[in-house]
Amino acid sequence: MVEFDDTFRQHLRELFVWRRDVRRFRTDPLPDGAVERLIETACLSPSVGLSQPWRFVIVDDAARRTAVIDDFRTCNGDALNAYAGERAARYATLKLSGLEQAPGHLAVFADKASDTGHGLGRATMPETTEYSVVAAITAMWLAARAEGIGLGWVSILHPDRIHTILDVPDTWKFIAYLCIGYPEVECDQPELEQAKWEHRRSANEFTLRR
Repeated sequence: MVEFDDTFRQHLRELFVWRRDVRRFRTDPLPDGAVERLIETACLSPSVGLSQPWRFVIVDDAARRTAVIDDFRTCNGDALNAYAGERAARYATLKLSGLEQAPGHLAVFADKASDTGHGLGRATMPETTEYSVVAAITAMWLAARAEGIGLGWVSILHPDRIHTILDVPDTWKFIAYLCIGYPEVECDQPELEQAKWEHRRSANEFTLRR
């Protein structure tokens, strides 16, 4: 049985502390096979019924990338218009995507039609399919950070348009569009906290005992 000592556990906690949702990337190319290696790590994640519902689309095509960027700009404009006053002004200053700079683009989907796992664990909570994919993304995020590679999760996109742009099966549910590359800076504080949009709260605020 593998044992992990206190030093490892401390380093692991530091990895969590220094993981960031990156928006500011260098344009340096990633090493050959880097994205594929991160996907392999993601596939070590747990999944409901061992269904392995994750589906990864490496987006290399320039035209498809441009279409994704255009969709982000449209959705981001709509999001800005939903705010008013000072909050709108502050939103307009936020950098919410690294799509133009990041050398790697990766879309992640959940295959809701797959019969892998034979439906185990999904009868009363079918959404655990999507939860499994999110767990895989988290594993990839940490593995990337351990290599000095940053991930940025872009959620300001329209799922139907992403389906069309990437030409994937209708049964795949869009979960995430990830920018992957080397961050311009390293920081142990979320960028939105630095921008005073929100702040990280103590775990005590989210914990109940019954």
